Amino acid sequence: MLSRRDFLHRTSLISLAPLVPSLLGRIANAASPDADAKVLVVVQLEGGNDGINTVVPFADDAYARNRSALRLDSEKLHRLNDQVGLHPQMKAAKELFDDGRFTIVQGVGYPNPNRSHFESMRIWQTARLDAEDRGGYGWIGRALDADRARLAPGQAGAIYVGSEQPPVALWGRRSEAAAVSNISDVSIPYSVQKLIPTSSPTVASEAPAENLQLFTTRQVLSAYAAAGQLQRDLRSSRASTLKYPDTQLAEHLKIVSQLIQSGSSARVFYTSQGGYDTHAAQLQTHGGLLRDFSEAVKSFLDDLKANGLEDRVMLLAFSEFGRRVKENDSQGTDHGAAGPVFLAGHKTASGLVGSTPNLSDLEDGDIKMSIDLRRVYAAILEDWLHVDSVSILGDRFEKCSLVRA
Repeated sequence: MLSRRDFLHRTSLISLAPLVPSLLGRIANAASPDADAKVLVVVQLEGGNDGINTVVPFADDAYARNRSALRLDSEKLHRLNDQVGLHPQMKAAKELFDDGRFTIVQGVGYPNPNRSHFESMRIWQTARLDAEDRGGYGWIGRALDADRARLAPGQAGAIYVGSEQPPVALWGRRSEAAAVSNISDVSIPYSVQKLIPTSSPTVASEAPAENLQLFTTRQVLSAYAAAGQLQRDLRSSRASTLKYPDTQLAEHLKIVSQLIQSGSSARVFYTSQGGYDTHAAQLQTHGGLLRDFSEAVKSFLDDLKANGLEDRVMLLAFSEFGRRVKENDSQGTDHGAAGPVFLAGHKTASGLVGSTPNLSDLEDGDIKMSIDLRRVYAAILEDWLHVDSVSILGDRFEKCSLVRA
């Protein structure tokens, strides 16, 4: 992370000091955020979640044939119908499901699946299948660029909650993505760091008609203003009266809740939960992760509901791929392909979406994709964020029915 001094030096901000008052003045007088704007919260399940032991097809005979050490007792599952049930540790998610606040999209993936963590995550984060297109902007960043008119200069369109750099999904051409790891810390928005060095093609392509240094300075000021606004939002936020579980994911979602309650202008919040790369001794580890995920999401949604914000917020949870149908010799599972995606919130369609995977009809040992991830994104973009999905995804994809009117 660059220090403020180094950053200002490298962008020659001091040499352009006469411009600072007017630019900061316009930022300070920026329009207040839309109090009714829809908010998307994304939880990235890192490592490849075993969807088969998450949404368990217990009625499929092939489940027992392929899972010996990892087979879950059907009597302990939280049954969703006579075919599938949630993992025994997902009691909180089942309560959300019964309350109409939890949607499970089955068999989500993309054509020609890639079992590399890095490459598959890039596909999910950019919504681009061609390798040469996966080094650019993320699907959320592009959406925020398209919706930039709703944000005044100095307002971050997205906030990443975590200790890492904001993910590729949030990279945009003009939109800022700030980062916060705890309630007292704010990092420089990623869009600022991308401007270094100032001779980068991204910056040059953005400013063909004006002085490059001036353009860069304006971007720097806007991004620092975004970080400053986030700091003010955090200071003005109030602690939740609802008790969250003592887990990292719950703490991150608690910060998100506080920011939303403070009136943050951000349209998207993003965080992650690691540990899903369960090649060995999966049973206990996976159960603990699913319990933490379920309880954190329920606490978050209950917090929003208690504060009258449940209609504004939708949560999306995904993993870069599922796991193989057949367990390995280490009582774990290896990298697979399609898997379930979760949406949570009062305005989700709720229930099961798509057909339950057939474990006897596989493709190279993996579950076949039945729903392209871009159909999920199209629904979120158009029906929730109200952004044209074609311009973001590069083509028109049939939307899944995921959002309630």
